[in-house]
Amino acid sequence: MEYLIPFNRPFLTGKENEFVNEVFRTRNLSGNGPFTKKSQAFFENRFGFGKCLLTTSCTDALEMAAILIDIKPGDEVIVPSYTFVSSANPFILRGAKIVFIDSKNNHPSLDENQIESLITKKTKAIVVVHYAGTACNMELVMSIAAKYKLYVIEDAAQAIANNYSFSDKSKKFLGSFGHLATFSFHETKNISSGEGGLLVINDKTLVERAEIIWEKGTNRNAFFKGIVDKYNWVDVGSSFLPSELIAALLYSQLQSLDEIQKKRIAIWNQYKNGLKEWALLNDVEISYIPEYSGNNAHIFYLIFNTSEKRDNLILKLKNKGILSVFHYLSLHKSPYYKDKHDGRELVNSDRYSDCLLRLPLFVDLTEKEVTHIINIIVN
Repeated sequence: MEYLIPFNRPFLTGKENEFVNEVFRTRNLSGNGPFTKKSQAFFENRFGFGKCLLTTSCTDALEMAAILIDIKPGDEVIVPSYTFVSSANPFILRGAKIVFIDSKNNHPSLDENQIESLITKKTKAIVVVHYAGTACNMELVMSIAAKYKLYVIEDAAQAIANNYSFSDKSKKFLGSFGHLATFSFHETKNISSGEGGLLVINDKTLVERAEIIWEKGTNRNAFFKGIVDKYNWVDVGSSFLPSELIAALLYSQLQSLDEIQKKRIAIWNQYKNGLKEWALLNDVEISYIPEYSGNNAHIFYLIFNTSEKRDNLILKLKNKGILSVFHYLSLHKSPYYKDKHDGRELVNSDRYSDCLLRLPLFVDLTEKEVTHIINIIVN
């Protein structure tokens, strides 16, 4: 079915052809070329990140992270149940046991207050997923990690350009807290190169090895920098770096980051202002932003008090040619992992699986279209 208003429509800045043609003109098609370097530098300079390495996906970036912190069979990794499978899979591939943590009762992100109770002698890392691009309480997470000497990996797939506010009003960008952080540039994200991802290495002791893993386990990057006179196989690794075509697409998007964010935030605010009274009258929760988080307008969601009401609105909008969608299914109940889970009930994760709905949100969505969607919902 073709929808009059889809859930998502990738935004094109108009600079894509220019940058991609530059790749064709120079015939520098493989990875780690000029656009790769410019994109990586953008993130390091704009957001104060440590070393940045482009990857072919956020999943690849997470797989690099699992290798970098030496995940081994028997290790335990704390991961939200309400997230995409890529938050857990890379650690499973290295033999880890996933210890799923529930969401907060007022937000789908992990409940930071439950972390400490899940830590054992085998715990090695905490994966923090900034759901909808909204910040988790990173001060609390980092203090717990420091206390128990654990790695923190920020799965910031949805969180580009968002920040965390400290009590003194100072701010720090999401992705700059964890020892490692990952971002996604899938076509559903605010900034897109079709596919693509980024690994941020904030722990300087991990940078050299990250570059080796990124280059298939060789010290090829050191060779190109003139540090060694020939490169060799020195560690495990894989082909994680993307082609210059992907990097060129990404760089074209980064040039319009401020414009993209401004438009998305305007749409998000229009939804909020148009639906808040209806939501209050109908016992529906709307997207929540805690005081310590900024808003990058990645998702606008509604949470109903029953799955039936959620599904009824999905159908109502579908009948009007508008695609709205639910989101994750709790990973602890998945066919693959349900027999491996320790049996704890994760009630909030299940509630969001059953009752959360996402509304269309993309740059080309017009004010008139948003008004139309709001009118259908409230009438």
